[in-house]
Amino acid sequence: MRHSRAKGEPRFPDGPKADPAGSHFERRIRSFQPRRSRVTAGQADALQRLWSRWGLDIDGHHVDLAELFGNDRPVVLEIGFGMGEATAQMAAADPGTNILAVDVHTPGQGNLLNLADHNGLTNVRVANGDAIILLREMLAADALDGLRVYFPDPWPKKRHHKRRLIQPEFLDLAATRLRPGAIVHCATDWEPYAEQMLEVLTAHPRFENTRADGGFAPRPGFRPLTRFEGQGLDKGHVVNDLLFRRVPHGDR
Repeated sequence: MRHSRAKGEPRFPDGPKADPAGSHFERRIRSFQPRRSRVTAGQADALQRLWSRWGLDIDGHHVDLAELFGNDRPVVLEIGFGMGEATAQMAAADPGTNILAVDVHTPGQGNLLNLADHNGLTNVRVANGDAIILLREMLAADALDGLRVYFPDPWPKKRHHKRRLIQPEFLDLAATRLRPGAIVHCATDWEPYAEQMLEVLTAHPRFENTRADGGFAPRPGFRPLTRFEGQGLDKGHVVNDLLFRRVPHGDR
């Protein structure tokens, strides 16, 4: 029999909170919109069973990454992981790197937890909420060894461009949490957004292009070709990767 939740009752009592940073309300343009699509039985089970061990609600409280992962291995932050298939593949291929994967899509959170559990991936943690609050309030300086932003919402209408994640202000913040030498890796199949990303990253004094020609990079072998990306390529979309290095203080 299907359980009918009372008003105010949490969707997953032992899972991610619906609004973990509610006390941090602020008038700020956000680059994401929460999606409350249907959660499968397997995803719901993973959220209930695994959130207390492998989940993190972005609530503004400081987080110790070594404590979160149970080791002091390098940590890469991934913002926006969809259903988590690519994240799980990268975690399996590189067990020596911890991945902190952030999204607001509940089915995707459950799916990634399920994939991690099924494949024995202990180097994945799933964070729920606003990545800006995570970076600004919860992580220490130079805490991250990499940042991945794959196929973010392109907000294609001109009046919505201000909602795009890759902006100078975001890079200012990210630079404070990335150690010198850390790689920022972005990928998009929306060419106008790719051009904006390249322009903004190139202009930022804390990052340098890993490409000597100053352009886009070939897709590196560690980034899996996802089903979504394959469908786009079949339709003639052009996918661009950007790999920029965080430069030490005082350089450039």
